[in-house]
Amino acid sequence: KREANTKEYHFQVDELSEWETRKKYIDLDLKLAGWEFKKDVIVEYPVVGMPNQEGVGYVDYVLFGDNGKPLAVIEAKRTTADPNKGKQQAKLYADCIEKMHGQRPIIFYTNGFETYIWDDLNYPARKVSGFYNKEELSLLIDRRTMKKPLKNVQINDNITNRYYQKEAVLAVCDALENKRRKALLVMATGSGKTRTAISIVDVLTRHNWVKNILFLADRKTLVTQAKNSFSHLLPNLTLCNLLDNKDNPEESRMVFSTYPTMMNAIDEAKRKDGKRLFTVGHFDLIIVDESHRSIYKKYRAIFDYFDAILLGLTATPKDEIDRNTYEVFDLENGVPTYAYELDQAVQDGYLVDYRTIETKLKFLEEGIHYDELSDEEKERYEETFDEEVGEDIDSAALNEWLFNDDTIDTVLRDLMEKGIRVEGGDKLGKTIIFAKNHRHAERIVERFDQLFPEYKGGFARVIDYSVNYYQTLIDDFSDRNKLPQIAVSVDMLDTGVDIPEVVNLVFFKKVRSKSKFWQMIGRGTRLCKDLFGVGQDKTHFLIFDYCGNFEFFRENPKGIEGKAVESLTERLFNAKVEIIKELQHLQYQEEEYIAYRNELIDEVLAEINKLNEENFRVRQHIQYVHKFKNRAKWDSLTAMDVNEIKEHISPLIVPLNDDELAKRFDLLMYTIELAKLQTKNAT
Repeated sequence: KREANTKEYHFQVDELSEWETRKKYIDLDLKLAGWEFKKDVIVEYPVVGMPNQEGVGYVDYVLFGDNGKPLAVIEAKRTTADPNKGKQQAKLYADCIEKMHGQRPIIFYTNGFETYIWDDLNYPARKVSGFYNKEELSLLIDRRTMKKPLKNVQINDNITNRYYQKEAVLAVCDALENKRRKALLVMATGSGKTRTAISIVDVLTRHNWVKNILFLADRKTLVTQAKNSFSHLLPNLTLCNLLDNKDNPEESRMVFSTYPTMMNAIDEAKRKDGKRLFTVGHFDLIIVDESHRSIYKKYRAIFDYFDAILLGLTATPKDEIDRNTYEVFDLENGVPTYAYELDQAVQDGYLVDYRTIETKLKFLEEGIHYDELSDEEKERYEETFDEEVGEDIDSAALNEWLFNDDTIDTVLRDLMEKGIRVEGGDKLGKTIIFAKNHRHAERIVERFDQLFPEYKGGFARVIDYSVNYYQTLIDDFSDRNKLPQIAVSVDMLDTGVDIPEVVNLVFFKKVRSKSKFWQMIGRGTRLCKDLFGVGQDKTHFLIFDYCGNFEFFRENPKGIEGKAVESLTERLFNAKVEIIKELQHLQYQEEEYIAYRNELIDEVLAEINKLNEENFRVRQHIQYVHKFKNRAKWDSLTAMDVNEIKEHISPLIVPLNDDELAKRFDLLMYTIELAKLQTKNAT
């Protein structure tokens, strides 16, 4: 296949006829969905009853079920035509087939690049990334009679028994009854988001709205936790954790996965018969734990690929969720499907509130001025920073100063003096310190053991993914009668780990993602009975903020989500494309420039030709892949061409296992070349 792919392309995408479009794109999409031509796909299927002179028509494709009844019609247009041009024609074909066979088929119409599904007894037409397989189409048709209304649903009290959880379930049911296919629940951490999701799955499966479900989270621990919760509360549902090779996804109704694992599984997971397992219509419902903008940006391909009902869960307050997230869910800005926030939960007595101690550490806020340091500080400064840094360091370059012993000692003494204590004030309550990285966490614990040797090294421990047997540490930290009392965490305890005994949080790193900020706050909100003695329950928790996080979010209520970072491979590819464009100018028509430009074109075309056209991400951009496979297209690149390449081609390029340093050097050289070309000074 690779050899075939590397042959030079000569056809023009915009010159394909309808017949060529069908052969080149639509036939392959059908095969990828598991359809077999001449067996369950009939091409140019004749129908009677069309409103034309002859009263007959020929459907481009009809897909048949095992019972011989038609499941779907497909109307194809050439690649340059708007697929909507065929919408009415496809509907008329469906009318004819319904009269002929007594079953209304699902309608698809496509131009090979854009495909729409129209189940016109249930929903308006919507864009999909490919075709449903036979089982999925049969299920869509069966649901017309099997689906029960969601008007007066019975909610299982053993799963959700709080008023707001039931309201959330009913709000989602109401949205689905009103033909919406997306819902967003805003629920404070600790208020039972997962239980609410389990209740929704229970209701939708009992009412035959969904069969296969996908649960996505961005951490392995969250995936495992969610699976355990579903297993406990819905014991009859067959479950599979994709991160665990022991489970069989083909035999499971519900799949749990992280985003990268799912990205790989779409192409790699196969059924027993060798066909693709995760087809476009495989999942009826996708649940996204902790929905926020960066997830949809980074893993958009998953959401574009699967045609499923989407349920988002988030703890970020509704007024602080960005507009883009609401747009993903087709919701008005600031109006989620249902919201139950921390203030209300505290008022209802289901969660406790926080109080903050915001401490500005002079160095972290203002930077370091060498002249103002004491002799001892100057000595430590010289050890910590390279002598070339200069006399002053601004606070942006101060990550190293977080590791400074004086800074750490100040934070630890504050915590031990002002932190909430248990056992009649004799012992610091359970505390999480959020550190910048593993080295920072280790230094904090080293300093604690130096300052408080009487605790014999067990009171404060690093808990992160680089520690062997970290789960045993989490278990001990979760037990109010065991040490450690202080968990110094890097990412691991930011989300998902529920320890009601936690009464102190220390923000010892800068946080700029609103979603992560609220997840971190949520580590302390859970109720805890008899924490301070019989009848003395937890009433609040403390947050020590040393890095200006609360101040930042007062000024930037929506936060700053991290941008999707371009890989080194992408940047190299884009640099070559930019140079190719610059070298087409008149002043670079000498032989050596032309030869160099052709050499670069050969390199980028070789990369594009290596793309596997059956890969689901490549299929989503196939229009552009074929457009730029054509060498003639590179004779004269426009600015729009370059933008299309950067958006649709570069992210698909497969990284080679070359030396990273060599690639970085190449990028540096290309960047210098490009700068010279852009200033018209290439000599």
